[in-house]
Amino acid sequence: MSLRPVLNVVGVLLVFLAGAMFVTAGVAAYYADGDTAAFLASGAITLVAGAGMYRVTRFHDDITHRQGYATVTFAWTFVALFEALPFLFGGVVDSLAEAMFESMSGFTTTGATVFGDIESLPHGILLWRSVTHWLGGMGIIVLAIAVLPFLGVGGMQLFRAEVPGPTMERLRPRINQTAKLLWYVYLGLTALQAVLYFLGGMSAFDSVNHAFATLATGGFSTKNDSVASFSRYHQYVTLVFMYLAGINFTLHFRAATGRPAYWKNEGWKFFTLIVVVGGVILAVANLVSGGYALTVAGMEQALRDGLFQSTSITTTTGFVSADYELWVPAAQGLLLTLMFTGGMAGSTGGGVKTMRVLLTLKYVGTQIRKHLHPRAILLTRFGGRAVKEDVLGNVVGFVFLYVVICLLGTMAMTFMGMDLLTAFGASAATVGNIGPGVGNVGATDNYGWISDPALAVLAFMMLVGRLEIYTVLLLFHPDMWRRRQGGGLRPHVVRALESKVPFLAGKGPTPSAEVTIMDPDEATRTIHVAEDDDAPTPVDERAAPIPDDGGAAPIPDDGRAASIPDDESTTPIADDGGGVSTADEQVAAAGGERAGTGGGQQEAAFRDGQVATPADDAEGAVSAPPEDLAAEPAVRGDPGVDPAGVDPPAPGDPTPPPAPVTNDSPGSEPDTPPDVGPTGSSDPDDNDRP
Repeated sequence: MSLRPVLNVVGVLLVFLAGAMFVTAGVAAYYADGDTAAFLASGAITLVAGAGMYRVTRFHDDITHRQGYATVTFAWTFVALFEALPFLFGGVVDSLAEAMFESMSGFTTTGATVFGDIESLPHGILLWRSVTHWLGGMGIIVLAIAVLPFLGVGGMQLFRAEVPGPTMERLRPRINQTAKLLWYVYLGLTALQAVLYFLGGMSAFDSVNHAFATLATGGFSTKNDSVASFSRYHQYVTLVFMYLAGINFTLHFRAATGRPAYWKNEGWKFFTLIVVVGGVILAVANLVSGGYALTVAGMEQALRDGLFQSTSITTTTGFVSADYELWVPAAQGLLLTLMFTGGMAGSTGGGVKTMRVLLTLKYVGTQIRKHLHPRAILLTRFGGRAVKEDVLGNVVGFVFLYVVICLLGTMAMTFMGMDLLTAFGASAATVGNIGPGVGNVGATDNYGWISDPALAVLAFMMLVGRLEIYTVLLLFHPDMWRRRQGGGLRPHVVRALESKVPFLAGKGPTPSAEVTIMDPDEATRTIHVAEDDDAPTPVDERAAPIPDDGGAAPIPDDGRAASIPDDESTTPIADDGGGVSTADEQVAAAGGERAGTGGGQQEAAFRDGQVATPADDAEGAVSAPPEDLAAEPAVRGDPGVDPAGVDPPAPGDPTPPPAPVTNDSPGSEPDTPPDVGPTGSSDPDDNDRP
């Protein structure tokens, strides 16, 4: 994998970052707190590094799938590193680890801080903390895609790798147009919140800082007591915009364009239910325990604090309106549970995401029902559409990895001398990008007392959580960097090239030749082999497999998993969207009974994601299709009758072409699940296929 595109994009982002430093330097000069020189020096260093990196790494090819993941991880690491320069040059931290922790916390919108007395910091440093939040909230790479046309071609790879959540929805056909619209919504909500703050009596400086931190779900404040230092009006404004920041921004865009669809979105309903019910339970628990007075004012404060903390923790913002460590254990336990939910997919919130939580719960329910109805075909649905098994596996795998990383982080913190409760709280708060945790890193505490090695581990966990685990962990997989045989080409590509160009196999002279292969991450490529070339120009190693029959054309993949028979003489059956089957299954469907069916008829009622089959113990009952095809059932009806109405071929007769497979029966609605990519998106581009 070439790193030229990776470093080239990083260079562009560093130039952007230098511009933000110079703007902050102007604000620092206005307040004259003595930190102006720190921002000017940091901006100059960042500008030189970014411009130089951009000039020496220019490239002309598209950004591939692997390069997209590498670019996002490298970019976030480099940007966080250069963001730490103002903290170092300003003399507000004691070590590089503290500076890196603070910058990574800001950029990943975590909101954990090493500063004990925030109000004593210079205005420039305070604003810089909020700026890092705002750049990282919607994503600095999404911003680059929106304003730089040359990133439009490979921008999809970057967009998918940076945008949080298992889904990615386009608002416009071009990805840079989608990025612009998201940033317009983000900018508009930020400006609106700042104005509302200012109209309520908050200073302009505090209004901008808290608006930046809220819409990014970051949590950095200019006050030691966070939002508790402001009036009830400002707390309610913060509560509303934290809730809005936790919602998918595509829903905001549709509402702004006159097409509101909040109530039609199942994820929004689940997210709102968690926030509201959690807040009410917190309020009731605190009132019953005597933490708040049983008066109108006391109940209003209990409900406000309950809803505020429920929204703050669920959206991973991290603002506090009260010291929740003084609440009853039941309330603290509920807040700890909410740390593992997160906002909606497509929001600026962190955590697992409510969509993954809901899909996991539905998947568990489906598995329980399968134990009760072993022969039934049960579908897991989200938003009225069936979800494929591979998407569910991706979601469940992410949740498992998330929990494992939290446990590993807890273990690492305990090895470094931290008590168990604080270690678990710090681990959950950093992986979920929340900020405040429990124990000694609670609502009114900070991370300044933690050792430098522990801060480095927690900073890495912030990065892993913000980029949603896979993007970072892929860099540690050997296949990400391993070079293949044949100058980087896979063996099946080498064999195909040898069949097209005999001299590569040592069977002829060295003529000029052109060979076309299909690259699933970009487009069809033509390899030109000149007379004096020693080897064909390497292409990306993730090219689509080409059959080893010496002349067969490449088989494009449309994103749905297809089973292609190993027999070279058998022609694969194309997927028509209603199910995937091999040629053998087609012939069996056209020619008679499948093995083990007993020849009996089966009537199946497809309804509400479930297939009601005959009694489980009935002799001769038709077995359900395999689990991996549960989302796409095979042909219904009598398995002994040809669904196309054609008699089976006699022995020795040529095999007729197989009949098309359909999932639909007369009088029933089609139950074909949507085409969903590996991240759960219905966007065909998410499948990285030509």
